[in-house]
Amino acid sequence: MFEQVKEILREYACVEEGLIRADSHLQKDLLLNSLDVVNVIVEFEEVFGIEVDEADIHSFATVSDVVLYIELKIQNPSWRGVNA
Repeated sequence: MFEQVKEILREYACVEEGLIRADSHLQKDLLLNSLDVVNVIVEFEEVFGIEVDEADIHSFATVSDVVLYIELKIQNPSWRGVNA
C-alpha cells in the first residue's frame, strides 16, 4: 500500500523519490499545494476504489496518515473517517 501511495505522491511532490517516507509531511516535506492535494485525492479514489470524505482531507498530515486512511476505507467502505 505504501509503495502505491508513494508512486502517486511522486507525481506531484517537489522532492526526490527517496525523500518520500511514511513520516513525510505532505505540505512541509513534499511541498504539495492545495491543488496538488486535490489531484492526489482524486487519484487515490480512482486507484483504490474509495471515496475520500471531504472533511477528512484536513486530517492528512503525513504519508502514513494517508496510507492508514486508505487501508481503513478499503476494509470498510462505509467508515466515515476520522471526523465522523
